[in-house]
Formats: sequence, structure tokens, C-alpha cells
Amino acid sequence: MANKTRPNWLDEKEYPFKSNYFSTPHGDMHYVDEGAGNPIVFVPGNPSWSFEAREMIKSLSAQYRCIAVDHIGFGLSDKPFDFSYLPQEHAKHLDALLESLDLKNITLVVGDWGGPIGLSYAIRHPDRIKSIIVTNTWLWSLRNDWYYVGYSSFVGGPIGRWLIRTRNFFAKNVVYMAFGDKSKLTPHIHAHYLNQFPNQEDRKGNWVFPAQVVGASDWLETLWNQREVLKDKVKVLAWGAKDIAFREKELQTWIKAFPGARVMRFQNSGHFIPEENPVELAEAIRKL
Repeated sequence: MANKTRPNWLDEKEYPFKSNYFSTPHGDMHYVDEGAGNPIVFVPGNPSWSFEAREMIKSLSAQYRCIAVDHIGFGLSDKPFDFSYLPQEHAKHLDALLESLDLKNITLVVGDWGGPIGLSYAIRHPDRIKSIIVTNTWLWSLRNDWYYVGYSSFVGGPIGRWLIRTRNFFAKNVVYMAFGDKSKLTPHIHAHYLNQFPNQEDRKGNWVFPAQVVGASDWLETLWNQREVLKDKVKVLAWGAKDIAFREKELQTWIKAFPGARVMRFQNSGHFIPEENPVELAEAIRKL
């Protein structure tokens, strides 16, 4: 597929990667594919995209094949308004893309919604997965947790949808709140999260995800019930202690499920570990 025009807000020095596109029934899915060797696949969440993994890709692509995806509706992927944007559909896209690449010995790096979406692939294809790095995320139903029910009903409800659609609230305000060390989210870096959504209709994926934190409970429960498949795959739990979304409580759920995993706590970091601690995370991967 011919390269599409890259947006003028994209800093090519900050993100010096070639664009690749995979055709899905709902539009073209953008991804980065850099380097050679055993593959590392980065699966981001909301409102993230392959940009989040840029420092890790720069560091690791000398030894590994680094693949980072942009879900439909995010980053440099197409943003069709008539797509459902349900996480199960994103998981189907990821599955199709990774199967088309025929990867083996994958190290999977997941965070936020990339957790359920990426681990859905791992559960379906455990033979292709060598190791999994889990950053602040979850994989179970939250329908009985008041903390997430409140978040999901507000941010995923009429007021939240309006704020996201008209004010770019999620990329602007929620991303800022989610950083532990605000100094790492410079205006220039933040612009790469804001500018991926230039128009109100482009933000649909951004506003569907919050409601699905509770809305996708049945799907999440199905995944969690299959977690045994991953018992020897989850190698590292890398956690930002200042995250407002996933806290020590959620980390403890992971530790209990995967007691053999190495736990890395970043006391001054928040939600986006590849942004806030790329050096430490890359080093952890090299040690696997």
C-alpha cells in the first residue's frame, strides 16, 4: 500500500519511523515495524498510539524487530465514524494483523486497553508468545467495582462523551492527570496525543472506550477465565504507583494470578510506563 501523507504535526525526529498499513474491514490500520530479530509487539490503549513506544523502539530495534500498532481511530490509522470501536473489534484487527505477519517468539508489551486487546491475542495464540510485559492495565470484569463503575458511567456517559467530542477532554485532561511526573509530558509531546484527533468525529474511539470499561465485562470475564494459558508467559509487571486508573489493588490481582512474574514498581510514575520509564522497561526486556 502506498504511504499516506503524514500529518504536519508529527515530529519526524521524535518519531523517525516508516509507516506501514494493514487493511481491515473498517479502514487502514497503521503500524511501525522497525529492526530485525525476535519480535517485540507494543499494544497501546486509550488515547495512545505507537508514538508512546518511540523511545523503546529507538533503543531496542538494534536487537529486535519492534512492532507498534495504532488501533483504528487512533494515531495514524483511519478514523471511520461508522465503526463500533468496541474492544472486541480492536482485538480482531490486532489478531488479523499479527497473523498476517506470521510472528513467532513474540514479546508482548501491553498497557491500558492494550492489556485486554493484546492478551486476547496471546490467549488465542499462546504458541506464538515467548513473554509478556504487563504495564498498568487489567483483564477482568470491573462491573462490581464502584471506582470503575463511577468512572465508566461519567466519562463514558453523556457528559464525558460531550467533553471528549467538543473539548478533546480525554487526550487533553485525562492524559495529563495520568502522568505521574508531569514534566515528562511536555507541550510538544502532549501535542502528539492531542493532534491525532483534529475533528470532533475523529474522537469516537476515544469516547467509546470509557463506557466499555464496564460495558465489556462479559468479554473481559471470558479472557480472565482463560488466564491459565498465560501462566508461564507473564514475565514482568511494570507498574506506575501514581496511576489514577490502575492502582496497587489491581497490581495485587496480577501478582496473585502470576506469582512468578518480576514486579517493577515506579514510585514517581503514572499510567504510561513506556513514556515515563522507557529506559528501565527496555532493560527489563533485554534481560528476559
